[in-house]
Amino acid sequence: MNVPRLVIAAPSSGSGKTTVATGLMAAFAERGLAVSPHKAGPDYIDPGYHALATGRPGRNLDAFMCGPELVAPLFAHGSAGCDLAVVEGVMGLYDGAAGRGELASTAQVAKLLRAPVVLVVDASSQSRSVAALVHGFASFDPQVRLGGVILNKVGSDRHEVMLREALEEAGTPVLGVLRRAPQVATPSRHLGLVPVAERRADALASVAALAGQVRAGCDLEALLALARTAPPLDCAVWSPREALAEAAGGVPAGSAVSPVSPGPAGPRPVVAVAGGPAFTFSYAEHAELLTAAGAEVVAFDPLRDEALPEGTSGLVIGGGFPEVYAPELSANEPLRAAVAAFAEAGGPVAAECAGLLYLAGSLDGKPMCGVLDADARMSERLTLGYREAVAVADSSLAANGTRLRGHEFHRTVIEPGAGTTPAWGFTHPERRVEGFVRGGVHASYLHTHWAAQPSVATRFTAAARAAAGSGAVGGDRDGG
Repeated sequence: MNVPRLVIAAPSSGSGKTTVATGLMAAFAERGLAVSPHKAGPDYIDPGYHALATGRPGRNLDAFMCGPELVAPLFAHGSAGCDLAVVEGVMGLYDGAAGRGELASTAQVAKLLRAPVVLVVDASSQSRSVAALVHGFASFDPQVRLGGVILNKVGSDRHEVMLREALEEAGTPVLGVLRRAPQVATPSRHLGLVPVAERRADALASVAALAGQVRAGCDLEALLALARTAPPLDCAVWSPREALAEAAGGVPAGSAVSPVSPGPAGPRPVVAVAGGPAFTFSYAEHAELLTAAGAEVVAFDPLRDEALPEGTSGLVIGGGFPEVYAPELSANEPLRAAVAAFAEAGGPVAAECAGLLYLAGSLDGKPMCGVLDADARMSERLTLGYREAVAVADSSLAANGTRLRGHEFHRTVIEPGAGTTPAWGFTHPERRVEGFVRGGVHASYLHTHWAAQPSVATRFTAAARAAAGSGAVGGDRDGG
């Protein structure tokens, strides 16, 4: 495949990557280009803004969770049929998983995609020194191709002249200059930007303003020309159905729920997926894998809906900000009761982070679903980082011994931190057990990317089908 592509990187966090990447996506989309948006690393929030800018799902490329070998195939899957792909980096260009060298860094993703890099530099407190900074980033790894620089937070015309002169001496093209513009800033809180789902109208205005700023300050023709210098990618295109087929023979034996062939003929179990402002964290590939495994995926909003979708026989509750909406979630007593009854009947439930909190007895003193004998609260401590984990029990999501890499990102605690039967045993960077397995429930703080272990989607769909077939919960819908 040969999709023109750019990686938007920076020397450090806070330099303006999201501003530039989102603005570029929106500006090119306004010109009628089909733009494929991507984000390096595990971040859930930025892809929401990318999706708003392009009208396509924002997709993550995480070399730690999915492995370097899946970065290009997942990129090819997401960008198929597009005119341009823009990849927003993570942290500084060469920052990756702690203690793992370049693993999961923006630089590694750029090399795997054979994509030119545009460096976004916060120039607010420097002039000629910018040339030394850029030279260092350009020469650190000869395999990373730095195609040019976008200067952010430039203070004046005179400041811009000094910066351009310095970079001209260094031989680095300046592809854009953005002035300080606080009016297009997006609000943030304890875990980063406020998700699009919580401020859609304002987010649309912010994205439009970013597009205008980038359109006025960047050389879009030069950036597009640079993107077109990316050579063809020689890789397979990831397919959810093929991924399930390849994984079908690799699920550990002796599991409580036997896997089935992907996409079997016959009635489809309904898998309800929580969404809305309180549950905004989800990877697009999860729904695609569930669908390929034979499920009918139906979204619902725990803030508004008082019942689970009709026929629900599997329940996925991903990450988000339930702590922000604890009073509203608690006030929706009919849905809390429905979730509790579904779990009590043995229905399969996969809950990550926010989902874990929603299943708890309480969150910051507000009653939640009461599925787990545990209580959650906000804390001052941020828990953040990649994890290596192994399933320590059979569950509806994973067979005992299943290994996954994941990511923790929360400022809450749940007590106790693990049930009588934990969900995961962490093997790196620390050894501990975490999460809860109870009946059909698998609940944990760990965010995972199912493309790395497609068997979990097959297994969960099989559990949903079995639950529906038993008559204990839901019921199948017609279809194949």
